[in-house]
Amino acid sequence: MSTRIVAFVGATGGAGTTRLTVESAALLAATGRSVAVFDAAVQTQGLAAYTDQRIDADVTALLTGEADLDATLYEMELDGPGVVNLCPAWAPFERLARAKTAGAANRFEQQLAAAAISHDAVLIDTPPIGGNQAIAAVNEADRIGIVAPDTNRGRDGVALTRERLADIGVEDDAVIANRSTEGLLDTDVRVPEIEATDASSAPSAVPADEQFTPAVLEIVERLVGVDPDVEIPDSGRLSGLFQ
Repeated sequence: MSTRIVAFVGATGGAGTTRLTVESAALLAATGRSVAVFDAAVQTQGLAAYTDQRIDADVTALLTGEADLDATLYEMELDGPGVVNLCPAWAPFERLARAKTAGAANRFEQQLAAAAISHDAVLIDTPPIGGNQAIAAVNEADRIGIVAPDTNRGRDGVALTRERLADIGVEDDAVIANRSTEGLLDTDVRVPEIEATDASSAPSAVPADEQFTPAVLEIVERLVGVDPDVEIPDSGRLSGLFQ
């Protein structure tokens, strides 16, 4: 698998983009791959909840040139042969503001490319398109997935996101309906609800279950470009992951 940079773009706030980005990374790590996950949603800082480590240097320090890439990566605690390195946002307002400039966005693109050299995959937790970081994320990405709730609001959000992507000359590669129960969205992947939604319960896709894991596998196949070969027995254990 050649390194792929993938932007998971929230069509609305609260779409569950951060969780699906982390779940996809964890499933890739279960195959022995190394994955970097970047937080482009610096305002909400949701990715920080997925590490128990003290965050000294974060992605905003990276974007403002106050820290290098290695200093801003925090390994997620996982069982398995691979690794997930998180680059979360955890910063005071003053640095958040400086990290939102056009110059910081250019640096973001450079650092994403640098991370792709040292990792098998780079995933970006991207907020609704509207700021410099989000634009940098989709500009640098090889593939783009739109994450939306399976609601009328989500459907409207997908349409708006596609308009904004078109404005900057890119288009999505998949639409992911998260917490899908109604079937309202015209979508490529439907992800069912999971019982535990707090960050401490992640990942839920590993060990496998019979509904959530196959949906995450489909996301990984479509956006990261791997060919999954997965057996999900009744016991809910992974057997024979990716070839």
